[in-house]
Amino acid sequence: MLLIMGVSLFTVRIVLKTLGAEDYGINNVVGGIVAMLGFFTSTMTSASQRFFAFELGRKNYENLSRYFQLMLLLYVGLGFIVFILSETIGLWFLKTQMVIPVNRMNAAMWVFHLSIVSFIINMFVIPYNSMIIAYEKMNIYAYVSILEAIFKLLIVYLLLIVNSDKLIVYAVLMVVVTLVISLIYISYCTFKFQVCKPAFYWNKKMFVKLINYSGWSLFGALSGMVRNQGINILLNIFFNPIVNAARAIAFQVNNSINLFVTNFYQAVRPQITKQYAAGEHQEMMKLVFRSSKFCYYLILFFAIPLLIETPYVLSIWLTDVPKHTILFTRLVIVTSMIESISYPFMTAISATGKIKWFQIITGGLLILNLPVSYLFLKLGYPPEITMYVAICIALLSQVSRMFFMSSMHKMSITKYLKDILLVILFISVASGFMPFIINKFMDFGFSRFLFVLVTSLFSTVITVYLIGLTVSERRSINFFIKGKFQKSTK
Repeated sequence: MLLIMGVSLFTVRIVLKTLGAEDYGINNVVGGIVAMLGFFTSTMTSASQRFFAFELGRKNYENLSRYFQLMLLLYVGLGFIVFILSETIGLWFLKTQMVIPVNRMNAAMWVFHLSIVSFIINMFVIPYNSMIIAYEKMNIYAYVSILEAIFKLLIVYLLLIVNSDKLIVYAVLMVVVTLVISLIYISYCTFKFQVCKPAFYWNKKMFVKLINYSGWSLFGALSGMVRNQGINILLNIFFNPIVNAARAIAFQVNNSINLFVTNFYQAVRPQITKQYAAGEHQEMMKLVFRSSKFCYYLILFFAIPLLIETPYVLSIWLTDVPKHTILFTRLVIVTSMIESISYPFMTAISATGKIKWFQIITGGLLILNLPVSYLFLKLGYPPEITMYVAICIALLSQVSRMFFMSSMHKMSITKYLKDILLVILFISVASGFMPFIINKFMDFGFSRFLFVLVTSLFSTVITVYLIGLTVSERRSINFFIKGKFQKSTK
């Protein structure tokens, strides 16, 4: 993950420099039109991961195979729907509503069509990825991710030497990488898991069960799409592609540090569902609480130095920092810190299969991002207002999830506030205090950044170890480190 984070940040810098802020923004916002249809695939991703892990928890491999075959059948239908919607409504929106310079419209069209191809490829590989996660074979992700990082470095090199339209070349190369990576995952699952044998299978009862679950997941996925891609398009309508570029850079930084959180969460997610399916409620709640803390600690480790030294990090990372990028970056990291503690909650609630009112209420809150942001932008507020709105709604959504956990899993809200929220709040303040003081009293530059980085990493590790972990968790970590040390000295 450290390697991938480094490569991602490096490639963004070169791609931004090579394409220019305008083309980089066009690539982000035009690809976002297609990504808006991602609520279809997000829905089915959630469903496939839940049903696969649930059947594995029950050790019902026959049903597992049947659900896999049903998922493939569903994705054939979804692929057709995505293609039709993209090449009709999506194409109309691009031509008539987007703010694209006339001389770049042809390149934007190429990006649009290639984004559709890439999206459909990614969509078909979802059942295979879900099976890898359900079986907890996380090592394959490490190997393939390293290969993907190498491909991205190759793309950067090719962009520097080609003489054709670099935006079009970039879009073509990204599709090729997507196809290769997807074929690797499909091949691995086909040969590794007996249940991943493609075949036509139809079972009305199982299909209805999938659709009932997916129907309410669809609303939640739609709300996420509205918040992310809807805001991106809203900013394009009110401003220009440069603002989209600033937002895209901020989210790229955020996605890089979130790699650790999302991969940790992917490993925990099937365990939570399996424990629920096996009736191990007490163990499941322990895992939910523990993973909620660890998700936050992982993002805090990188967030403190980045939040404090955002101007310097962006200045050495990018040749030219677009306006609004610094504040966008800080605000999106804060939003992710808030949301990181909610991931295990969402899995525990989804494991029950009873998600109707959860999706209506929390999804409804997330959808408010779009109309509230539109109102503020219409009143003349700067683009950063969209991120302030997102932070407020993220807090409200977390409150909603807490109450659903209390209702569905008898979680003590008082215990959660005391054992999790108060602890991580204290650790955040304690870890960031000294780095903040150093930032205020030293001059801008590499020396200050280095002092802030070292101090923040040291203070975060110490406070998490001494205050953020229980006695049993510290004992487990000590045993793990001791075992690794003894193994390395033999």
